[in-house]
Amino acid sequence: MREFVRGAVRLHILHHAAQEEIHGAWMTRELAGHGYDISPGTLYPTLHRLEREGLLASEQRVVDGRTRRVYRATEKGRRALEEDREALRELAREVLGPEYPR
Repeated sequence: MREFVRGAVRLHILHHAAQEEIHGAWMTRELAGHGYDISPGTLYPTLHRLEREGLLASEQRVVDGRTRRVYRATEKGRRALEEDREALRELAREVLGPEYPR
């Protein structure tokens, strides 16, 4: 189950980073809203790993009066997101049945 949660967190991060710039504190709150209790000690290494893999790019910026590292999905990250989405659709159809929408 732990690997499934790790994949779901990656999917959430790439999804939001493809839509807009994100930062760690915001992502922690967003994940908590979906029931994920992710500590900064887990989230930030995940963000850094995704950046090392070329899926995210970051820069420091002032957000709400605080200096934050903001992340956005790279083109490689957007392609990985689409691949992850298709794998999720296929898994959902397999597990939930053929009536699951495409």
